[in-house]
Amino acid sequence: MSKINDLFTSKLNVINVGIDLFKEDMEKQSATVTHLEWTPPGGGNPELIEALDKLENPDVLERIEAANKLAVERIINSHPVLVGYDQAINVVPGMTKTTILHAGPPITWDRMNGPMRGAVTGAIVFEGLASTVEEAAELAASGQITFSPCHEHNCVGSMAGVTSASMFMHVVENKTYGNIAYTNLSEQLAKILRMGANDETVIARLNWMRDVFGPMLRDAMKLAGEIDLRLLLAQALHMGDECHNRNGAGTLLLMQAIAPYLLQTDFTTEQKKEVFDFISSSDYFSGPTWMAVSKCALDAAHGIENSTIVTTMCRNGTDFGIRVSGMPGFTWFTGPAQKVIGPLFAGYKPEDSGLDIGDSAITETYGIGGFAMASAPAIVPLVGGTVDEAIGYSKKMTEITTAENPNITIPLLDFRGIATGIDIRKVVQTGILPVINTAIAHKEAGIGMIGAGITYPPAEAFEKALLAIAERMTNKEPQLA
Repeated sequence: MSKINDLFTSKLNVINVGIDLFKEDMEKQSATVTHLEWTPPGGGNPELIEALDKLENPDVLERIEAANKLAVERIINSHPVLVGYDQAINVVPGMTKTTILHAGPPITWDRMNGPMRGAVTGAIVFEGLASTVEEAAELAASGQITFSPCHEHNCVGSMAGVTSASMFMHVVENKTYGNIAYTNLSEQLAKILRMGANDETVIARLNWMRDVFGPMLRDAMKLAGEIDLRLLLAQALHMGDECHNRNGAGTLLLMQAIAPYLLQTDFTTEQKKEVFDFISSSDYFSGPTWMAVSKCALDAAHGIENSTIVTTMCRNGTDFGIRVSGMPGFTWFTGPAQKVIGPLFAGYKPEDSGLDIGDSAITETYGIGGFAMASAPAIVPLVGGTVDEAIGYSKKMTEITTAENPNITIPLLDFRGIATGIDIRKVVQTGILPVINTAIAHKEAGIGMIGAGITYPPAEAFEKALLAIAERMTNKEPQLA
């Protein structure tokens, strides 16, 4: 009896499983609490639990593990290099003069949000297909413009991701597997097309990029031949970038690699100074480059039968979409785009924010960006949170991934490789969603970037994918709706 009474007088050491509320109540009573995070598999949903069980069948599991091993090997072994710049009409598969590519999964004009519509109408004016954004909106709604996801044309695009025929693109080749990825150039500033701005200053900048910036980069790369982007990416993480929203080191490294060849082009000294000044105006010059690197590696891992590895995460401001290696072609699994939580620029309120948008989550799909925030603690003032939280994100993502990429490491985590190969089974099993850091665009067209922060995908996109691949692997017709 005395031992029982001791419980009421001694300090308690408690292990709490799952529910934070219990932990908080015990801490208020001065107990020492060790908290174990846990949620029921599939959130307790019987249909998801059944699908997870199907995928644990020994025969099925063996096929999945073999496929995932191959998919992750292809991601890790991919060696993306920059081989050139050229206009989209010349290099992007399926591009026409009336094609507008956009970020995220497929979407029609009537469902596009403010920033996407602003970028589309601006691009139509830039291409000379309309004289004003009002005329451009009428043309966009007429059915005469072909809208298609960047991802379905070997491309990726920041924020709205809007890409038109005359825009210059990075051309990034996978030296290991031969596939090519494209992305357009950074406009650098906050009031830009990719953020939904479309006034005369935005169009004037796009014209200069088409007439001077892009051609100079193109000519410089003809002299350079190729630039090893995987090497530069690894160096950038060692210098404090995470290569999604913090790109200071990456931009310096890329500029260092290409500058000697820019100087050798036939452009005037004044034009060269314009280009150097433009690149120095923002660290984001290399941001799209790392997106193309990620796309190039992940496309090499797509289309492996039975694989549950995620090869695409992207959003169009209305829908969040993912693709999974083991599902054929352009099979999309979607859920609603989410809010981005983080610091806003002075004068803006949370209700001014548009929903999550852009193909830049391809960086997290690869293992950088939000997954590598431990390499970039200085990003915290931009996206919010603490340094400990930034480190925690990188550690936690190992719970939903398959391997570590030894080619790209994080010094602060004892040079551990970035977490690579998001597995939809692990996401649904644990309830842990991939973390994404990203910019925030104003919800209305024509304004641009108003902040940055942290967001997560909708769980239902991963749940739909899990159900579909479970049905596919047990020889039933998958339910994709």
